[in-house]
Amino acid sequence: MELRVLRYFLSVAANKSVSKAAKQLHIIQPTLSRQIQELEEELGVSLLIRDHHRIRLSPKGEVGGGVSSSISRSAF
Repeated sequence: MELRVLRYFLSVAANKSVSKAAKQLHIIQPTLSRQIQELEEELGVSLLIRDHHRIRLSPKGEVGGGVSSSISRSAF
């Protein structure tokens, strides 16, 4: 797991949108979506609940968001 991908996840969680997060991160949306999916596969959990153009954190995503935020702050 890379810090970059944790930052991606935090941005998606904060923006509640992959498209908005991609713009903020200056990457294209398909790349961001793929990175989040790979993170979910690596962790073996769903971090996001995707409903018709809406994204919200799953219960495990809420926990992961707190942990990711702490890791991201300590790394920089």
